[in-house]
Amino acid sequence: MTLDLALFLILALVAVATALGMLFSKNAVYSALFLVLNFVTVAVFYLLLGAPFIAMAQITVYAGAIMVLFLFVIMLLGAERLPATNVLPWQRPLAITLTVILAMESTYLLLSRARPSGSVLPPGAEVNTVDNLRAMAMTLFNNYLLPFEVTSVLLLVAMVGVIVLVRREKGQKS
Repeated sequence: MTLDLALFLILALVAVATALGMLFSKNAVYSALFLVLNFVTVAVFYLLLGAPFIAMAQITVYAGAIMVLFLFVIMLLGAERLPATNVLPWQRPLAITLTVILAMESTYLLLSRARPSGSVLPPGAEVNTVDNLRAMAMTLFNNYLLPFEVTSVLLLVAMVGVIVLVRREKGQKS
């Protein structure tokens, strides 16, 4: 077993454990922190694959900016603990059915259509990363600046909408 494979297996275990911790945590703040750990693990996966820019973008954008926003909203709304809710009788069978369908589709796609299309460089292969980063930055900030800005405005509007809806619901209950 090589060092890369051992590190991959350890990181895979950590990624699965943090994802399960996020799903099964009753505290919303802990769920968000488990998600941050998962994002960091994915960033290390990117480093193992020889993509340092994507790893740093993962840390900066997801683990940094978006998770700080999520934690701010969670703490602002006081939603640290999930309230006990009444589960409708049809929700659990529907969720199980949809999970089985998704698993079958994923298995089918992995087995039937997962064929490499192109050359993939081995991890650690250097391919003039400065020019690649420059080309990616020029493409991002020239061709895709408007979609990037629209997405940021949509996220902001969604956050403000959630705050307005929750504040209105809290005011009506009192």
